[in-house]
Amino acid sequence: MKPAAASLSPEVQRELYDPRRFPVLSAHGRHMLAWLRGHPNAPLYRNYSGHRLDRRALWRARWRSWQVRRGSVRFGPRGEPAEWVHEAVRRHWQALPHWRRRGPCPGRLEEVDPVSRADLSARLEDFVPTALPLQQLICFSTSGTTGHPLRVPSHPLVAAEYLAYHRRALAHAGLRLEAGRGRVGIVLAGYQQRCFTYVSVNPLQGECGLAKLNLHPGEWCHENDRAAYLDALAPELMSGDPVSLTELMRLPLGHRPRALLSTSMALARPLREALVARFGCPVLDLYSMNEVGPIGVFDAALDGHLLLQPGLHVEILDAAGRNLPPGQHGEIVVTGGFNPWLPLLRYRTGDHASLERTPRGWVLRDLQGRAPVRFRAADGRWLNNIEVTHALKDLALTRYALHQRRDASLRLRVDSPAPRDRLEASLRARLQALFGPELALDIEALNADDKVRQYTSELS
Repeated sequence: MKPAAASLSPEVQRELYDPRRFPVLSAHGRHMLAWLRGHPNAPLYRNYSGHRLDRRALWRARWRSWQVRRGSVRFGPRGEPAEWVHEAVRRHWQALPHWRRRGPCPGRLEEVDPVSRADLSARLEDFVPTALPLQQLICFSTSGTTGHPLRVPSHPLVAAEYLAYHRRALAHAGLRLEAGRGRVGIVLAGYQQRCFTYVSVNPLQGECGLAKLNLHPGEWCHENDRAAYLDALAPELMSGDPVSLTELMRLPLGHRPRALLSTSMALARPLREALVARFGCPVLDLYSMNEVGPIGVFDAALDGHLLLQPGLHVEILDAAGRNLPPGQHGEIVVTGGFNPWLPLLRYRTGDHASLERTPRGWVLRDLQGRAPVRFRAADGRWLNNIEVTHALKDLALTRYALHQRRDASLRLRVDSPAPRDRLEASLRARLQALFGPELALDIEALNADDKVRQYTSELS
């Protein structure tokens, strides 16, 4: 690492080293923060953040990390809840106002009425334990794609625990983190018109550097600063969503991270293969939600997302809220989680998959984001959106959104690194084979910065 930049103003330094954000910060940590922020190729950092962990909290975080790495995801023989789930239901029932008002705690998890994001959005305070201390409470907002914005209560210890689940996912790929003092551990890359950006250090890894930055050219003095800055940082890991990772793939980077982490949106197989070819490292596709953190990591050999959280129970329910046996497709519902400030009982995620047991653990197969949508073919047949996913899964698409209008015509918006002319011909051929050539099909570029709902229809 080069010497720390001397160009930071006193105001920036006060914010950057604020003891409320960094109760424990060595000279090495200060040096790293100054270098990340003051590097001549650095982007515009709009915000400040820190781990907020004192020495006692650091000891607890290390203990929890040890527990997570050695824990196992437990189910009954046929996917029924393990004993710890029933204990969690009894504990959370008494701690949360939403459930206390419903009378005595039921004897079985299946007797608990599921809740949704809309319930949390309407009365979040009813789902936060009343006895927990609020001095270090963190609330961050999520917009989602369901029309129900949500403020998620959290805590610095919860944020620190994310690293433990990333370690668990990396160990599944045969990797062990090595970054420590004087190195950059991870770069979190976004690609939006505007997003929350900052630099920090990780006290659980010798105060190695962390940067959350925006790859959008408008956040940099010069467009070639992006590759120069990332090459200078040489992070051990790089994380983003398919949109930002596609942009990352376009940069003339010389650095090769040890792994890439894809979160937030589904990662198509062709894009994953292109990233592996470009960077020569494993690409981990994490199924994660702001409400519960990392849920699973994709394993190509298992053809599904292997469950990661020992303290999270996963069920699959049908539209009527009934449990489905292993192998049947339905809505993913979760209980538990590692955030004590938002413990969940039978929370409907809005995502869909089947749950199946394998020799290496339980996996979610055919994972689909948000509720299933039916589309009508030219001959009147109804098609599930999964059929569209399968038809397009081999194409190099970063993301796409398909909409069916009232007259049954289709509008497909696509974001892809592939050449437009060849891609459009393939898209048209595959959708016409599925829906019939009679239906009108418009193919356009998808330019939205944030998440979009992948499947929508104006037909009943």
